[in-house]
Amino acid sequence: MLSPGPPLDWTRVDVAVPPPSARLPGITMAGFRQRVPAHVNITMVAHPSITLLIDLSEGEGAVYATQGRQERGSVVVGLLPGDLRAAGRGVGECLQIRLEPTVAAAVLGASTELSGTLAPLDAIWGRDAERAETSLRAATSWDERFTIAAEILGRRLGTRPRVDPEVAHTWRRTLTSRGRVRINGLADEIGWSRKRLWARFRSQLGITPKRAARLVRFDHAAHLLAAGHPAAHVATESGYVDQSHLSREIKSFAGLTPTAMATAPWLAIDDIAWPPPPPCG
Repeated sequence: MLSPGPPLDWTRVDVAVPPPSARLPGITMAGFRQRVPAHVNITMVAHPSITLLIDLSEGEGAVYATQGRQERGSVVVGLLPGDLRAAGRGVGECLQIRLEPTVAAAVLGASTELSGTLAPLDAIWGRDAERAETSLRAATSWDERFTIAAEILGRRLGTRPRVDPEVAHTWRRTLTSRGRVRINGLADEIGWSRKRLWARFRSQLGITPKRAARLVRFDHAAHLLAAGHPAAHVATESGYVDQSHLSREIKSFAGLTPTAMATAPWLAIDDIAWPPPPPCG
């Protein structure tokens, strides 16, 4: 596993976000460049998306580790990766792309296999991964990189089948309700049995509807804590039974206490790096 390192100093990191012309429904992107050479070791917090981390650094690049597995360079992080850490040395650059699971099923074509795992990008995209990295490295600005990435993702979206409309509707309702919608109610909305919804959702997104709701609710609570709200208020606002219930869920998803979650470096710049995306159609 990776050894502990100093806290990440975000004042030494440039953060870039794409212009509206490079944004796609269900996809968000951000570029990161560490200006000052340093050793970085940061705990990543679970998020309701599948994440592509495209390493554009010179030299050894970043290392990612979770559950006894370690990968270097560009990776894909599935839903619910567990205790995931990222580390690197020197001046690092990274393009981070978050895919809603309904979009990831088309972009990656392997959502079920990726749930809870960490995989090299070239194991998913093959030679396309190397070609994507080469194009992105040759770009002269972040805006150009975002345009290139949007073109790559758009091509994959246009040539691969998407998930069932009923599954996509269930995911959207889970997001908009912040994980507080009843699964039986969702099955009634789409005209499916609970058993069929459970099976199709799990097979196409790699996660059960109940687990998805828990992840979305956790994400909402984590950001409320990071915004400075007291844990008791967050528990009530997020729909947990009590503060102890909130603490157990945070421990389950992130291995942290509510106090540690409130100061997690991974969440500290979300307002800058991840402005609200356009709705997924």
